[in-house]
Amino acid sequence: MKIVFMGTPEFAIPSLKMLLQSKHKIVAVVSAPDKERGRGKQISSTPVKIFALENNLEVLTPISLKDEKFIQQLKELEPDLSIVVAFRILPKDVYTIPAKGSFNLHGSLLPKYRGAAPIQWSIINGETETGVTTFFLEDKVDTGNIIVQEKIKIDDEDDFGSLHDKMMIVGANVVLQTVELIEKGNFVPSKQNDSIASPAPKITKEICKIDWGKSDVEIHNLVRGLSPHPGAYFEHKGKTYKVFKTKLIENLAYRQASGELIIENLSHDTHSAKLDFQSSQRIFQSKKEIFIKTKNNYLQILELQAEGRKRMTAEEFLRGHSLIE
Repeated sequence: MKIVFMGTPEFAIPSLKMLLQSKHKIVAVVSAPDKERGRGKQISSTPVKIFALENNLEVLTPISLKDEKFIQQLKELEPDLSIVVAFRILPKDVYTIPAKGSFNLHGSLLPKYRGAAPIQWSIINGETETGVTTFFLEDKVDTGNIIVQEKIKIDDEDDFGSLHDKMMIVGANVVLQTVELIEKGNFVPSKQNDSIASPAPKITKEICKIDWGKSDVEIHNLVRGLSPHPGAYFEHKGKTYKVFKTKLIENLAYRQASGELIIENLSHDTHSAKLDFQSSQRIFQSKKEIFIKTKNNYLQILELQAEGRKRMTAEEFLRGHSLIE
């Protein structure tokens, strides 16, 4: 089949690569226009555009998807199918051009987590399972009939980065499987159940801010869901600190009289450390460890980044910095 592929970030490249290696023909790749990036304002292209040009594919980078010239270009290609992987919302005039329609690869088990950030929200909400879904495009975002779904386990140590990479590979296989089903025509798309739909809105700065009044599990999952980017953060004494990795501590208690923090089951031994602490008794730190009081417990900070500094482990951070006066 003749395919138009639409995508922007690295997430879309394995799908494009797998299609390129198949019997199907990529007649064009559509990606976002080049942008100025960084302090030097150097012009850079999207990962998908770079990959497409390296493989001698025709690339279209319209500023507006409603541009008449762009729509005419697509029509002249006479595609059988359009495939969307991490791209913009397509207008009806675009997604109805291919003879066999257009489908999208989405990073969740629809109708769960409809929206811009399904991978992040699945972790933030403490899910133990997610997946990928291909579905035919319709006017309302992420609501079209489902073609293929495949489940993916979310491991305890997964963060946004690791889960993203898992889904990127699984998604590529599902995209090719979907193309072959559409070509053969021997499948029945299933309608989504809107009554069990859940949102996955765009990640904002407000969402990234840590509220230490929440439970240790909630904060731990927020950190996982936003690592390595954009990163969960907290403000302390006029400075901003990003947190990239934390650890749940099951048995931890503070002895107020002696100023000791008692940590059980850490390295399989009970260990008592006399720690400096603020008068609020929220932050505890030794020469190598940082613990912060949450609503119900203490959470260990393993990796963080001070404002204007690089990302580092807690031990590295404490060699030259301190959260306590």
